[in-house]
Formats: sequence, C-alpha cells, structure tokens
Amino acid sequence: MTTTETSRSAGLKELATDHLWLHFTRMGQHEPPIIVRGDGCYLWDSEGNRYLDALAGLFSVNIGYGYGEEIGQAALEQMRELPFYTNWSYAHPRAIELAAEVASLAPGDLNRVFFVSGGSEAVEAAWKLARQFYVARDGIAPGTRYRAIARDIAYHGTTMGALSINGIKEIRAPFEPLVPEVRHVSNTNRYHRPAGESEEEFTAFLLDELERTILEMGPETVCLVHMEPVQNAGGSFLPPAGYWRGVRELCDRYDILLSADEVITGFGRLGHWFASERYDIRPDIITSAKGLSSSYASIGAVIATDRVMEPFLSDTSMYSHGITFGGHPVMCAIALKNIEIMKRDRIVEGVRENEDAFKATLSQLLDLPIAGDLRGAGFFYALELVKDKETRETFSDDECETLLRGFLSPRLFEKGLICRADDRGDPVIQISPPLVARQAQFDEMVGILGDVLQEASERMT
Repeated sequence: MTTTETSRSAGLKELATDHLWLHFTRMGQHEPPIIVRGDGCYLWDSEGNRYLDALAGLFSVNIGYGYGEEIGQAALEQMRELPFYTNWSYAHPRAIELAAEVASLAPGDLNRVFFVSGGSEAVEAAWKLARQFYVARDGIAPGTRYRAIARDIAYHGTTMGALSINGIKEIRAPFEPLVPEVRHVSNTNRYHRPAGESEEEFTAFLLDELERTILEMGPETVCLVHMEPVQNAGGSFLPPAGYWRGVRELCDRYDILLSADEVITGFGRLGHWFASERYDIRPDIITSAKGLSSSYASIGAVIATDRVMEPFLSDTSMYSHGITFGGHPVMCAIALKNIEIMKRDRIVEGVRENEDAFKATLSQLLDLPIAGDLRGAGFFYALELVKDKETRETFSDDECETLLRGFLSPRLFEKGLICRADDRGDPVIQISPPLVARQAQFDEMVGILGDVLQEASERMT
C-alpha cells in the first residue's frame, strides 16, 4: 500500500470508530475491517487483503460481486427516467414488470406481489396480511385471528412483529414484551434426536406437535404458520420426508395460512427459483428479499396466492399497509436486471449442476475430530462442531465463546475466508457462497476451514 492509501485506511477506521454503529456487533471491543472492493466471490479490504466470501454477504449476493457495472447502468437509466415514485395508489413500469416477473417464477398461483425494502419488512407484512385476510374474508372483528406459529431457533427478522416470530430467545429477550401471540414448535434438526428414531417417526413427532399446538391455541385464533423451507439459524436444517406435505395438510384442515420464509432460500440458493418448488410446499404466502436483487439493492417482496388476494379486491376493501420505498423504481430496475442476469448466465441451473460437487468437497471436513454433522442443500450448508463425535456432545456456552468468537471468527478472517461461526443453537460454521462459486472456490474454502478447524480441535482438546 502507498502512504496515501495507508493514511486513508487509518482515517476511515477512525471515522468508523467514532461514528458508525454496526449491526449485531459488540461495539466496545471491535475495530471493523473496512471492505472496499468486490469481484466474483472475492472481497478486498482497505489494507489490500483479499477474502473469499463463503457467506455471500449475508446469504444474499447470489450472482457475486462482478456485475456492478451492468447493474449500475440499469440503475442509472432508471434514475434518468424516474428516480422515485410511490406505490401508494400509483404504479410505475418497473414495479409492474418486476411483479409480473416474480409471479412468473413463483410456483403455483402465487401471482400477487407486494414490495417492501427487505426481509424483516417482508415477514412483518406477511403477518399483517394474514391477520387482515380473515377480517376481509369473513367479516370477523380485528383481534379474533391474530396468532402465529413458527419454529424454535428460527430467525425471521428484527422489526417488532418479525422479532416476535423469531424463535431465538436471546434476540427476543431485550425487547420484550413483544407482539402477541406466537408459539414455537420444534425445528427439523435430526442430529440430536434419539438413536434409532426413523425419519418417518421424526416427521410424525413434528406434525403431532404442530397439531397439538394449533389445538391448544385454538384454531379459530391462529392466522399464520411461518417457516423456512430449510431453516438457517441452528445450521441448515432440512425437512424430513413427508414434513411439508403434513404441514400443508394441517394448515388446510384448520384453515390457517402457510407462509414460507424464502428471504434466504429464494432466487436460486437451493437450485430452484424458490425452495417451495423443490420441497412442494405450496405456501399461501412467500416472503423474499436478499436474492431478489442479489443485494445490489434494498428490496423485498411478499408474494401471495390469488386466494389470499381475493378478499382485498372488493370495492371498499384495502390491505392497510404500505412502505415509502416499497417498489422503488430504481430498486425494481436493479432487481429486474439481476433476474435477467441470472437467467442469461444460468445461475440457478449452475447450482443444481454443482451442488453434488460442493457437498462432496465439504464432506472432507467430516474427517476432523471437531466436525460432527454436515447438512444442507444447494449452496446452503452448515457444519456442526462437537466436543465428542461418538456421543455428539456439544460445547458449553463458555466454550462456544472461546471457540467461536475468541478463535474461529478472527482466525478464519485472518486466513482470508469469510463465513459464519454461529451458536444460535448448537455451534456451527455456516457456508453459503455466491452462486457463481465453482470447484476452485470449494477447494479453497475447505482448505482454509480444514486447517483452522484442525487447530481449533487441538486447542479445545
């Protein structure tokens, strides 16, 4: 680095320390790395260090960092034509075109698209929509059907409604009391289930618990079941055979709307435009964001079926919700260009063609004494870390603090790899690269992870 570059880097770090409040960050002990450039699957910081981004930003930069000029041109052209107008009673071409494009990609009759600014807002909007749906359809009083069901340890956002649906107690606790009323049922983590339990028995356990919960709450009070196709927090929990068919049947039986949180899994991460298609979920609502623009823009969407939309089509009915920047024309133009690129460059097909190689490469890590379980699909994986592979004993909270935040996170970054060491649930390494990653990147990830996890194993022993 030149003297000027060194001085500029130091100046930025000082300004960041004095003024920038980072998200989910312990500010009292953190000097943030400053990321200044990206290309493909790689990032560079202000000091010239290169990193392989094995987390795709936050599970979101699906096309990687190499399309800035092309997408920037789309944004520039829209800025020149119409830099902003609202979707409150008005429409503009890009929102119309994007809604039609998203509807064409979504499975079944998920044909109605309500734009928001991000994932938390999408979850918030979905719960509000479910609450008002029954008021509009049945003429019942507001507050009659308002309850929701989600899963343990599941992350669904940070606004007060989305936070209430969250199944992560530590994130909810500082902000209680929350929005009433959500109950959480078991997630689909099989790794710590009883020995000898079959997949069919596990599915039956999960569905029995869900039905009991519905009945205990009172089906006539429940408006929403909200779940991810593959749960992120806790580490890429896959659904057992028959699970989604059973969840759909229960929602039909008790007339409850089923919402699939596809903020992460949508737009190619699992090798389909929507994971709801891969698992035949047939949701009434899909929440999406992240991959909709590959995070080149702040945009999300709630996608609803014609059945959910129908009660809002009478002359006097209205979904009483709106966001200033929902369907922003520049954000929509960027999302349209992102989808165009994904189709042209076969991004989604590329995930399907390479997911077996990705899994096989990651599976090499299971030879490590600290590696207990590898799970996931597409380009969406987690490696669970254990103290004892035979007993599957996990680490204590204090040990997780030492292992994850004290060693793994800084050492992986030092070695040039960005992924996530997480203990929302049992400790895992989350690995979810841009969808343009290929064998060279798979090998690089596993090479760095293997060395660092071997060192971690020796330290913890």
